[in-house]
Amino acid sequence: MITTEYIRGLVDGEGSFTVYVCDPSKKTERKRRVKVEPKFIVKLQETDLSILEELKQFFKCGKIYKQPDARLNHRMCHRYEVFNRIELLQTIIPFFRKYPPVAPSKRIDFDLFAIIVEMLARREHATSNGFEKILKLKRQMHGGSLDAGNPPVQWERQ
Repeated sequence: MITTEYIRGLVDGEGSFTVYVCDPSKKTERKRRVKVEPKFIVKLQETDLSILEELKQFFKCGKIYKQPDARLNHRMCHRYEVFNRIELLQTIIPFFRKYPPVAPSKRIDFDLFAIIVEMLARREHATSNGFEKILKLKRQMHGGSLDAGNPPVQWERQ
C-alpha cells in the first residue's frame, strides 16, 4: 500500500501538473472543442505499472494509458492521468493542498495548476480576458520554459 509521503516523492520525481492550451485559430486545432485541458500525470516504465495501478486505486479516479517511446535508450512506459475537471477539483487538488509537493518547482507548478483549474470551474476561460489570464499563468509553469507550450518539444540525440 502506498502512503501519502510516497506519493509526494513519486510526483516530485515522475509527476507533472500540466495545462495544454489549444489555439483554435490554428488550422490543425480548429476541430478541438476544448481550449484548455488541465492534466495531472505520472509516467513510469512498463515494469512499474503496478505502482500506477496503486495510485489509481488510492485516488479512485483517473486512467492508465500505454505510452510507447520510440527514442533510443527508452522503454515502453505507462502513464496515470487525471484530466476530468471534477476529479481534479474534488480529489487531486485537495490532496496536494494537504500534502504539497516537496520540490519548490513542482509546488509552483501545482499552485498555478490549481488556480487554472479553479478558473475553469468558474468558466473564466470562456471570456477573452479569462483565457488570456490562463495563458499567462500557464506560461509561468515548468519554470517558464519554452517547452512548456504546445506542442511538446522533441529533443534530438546529439
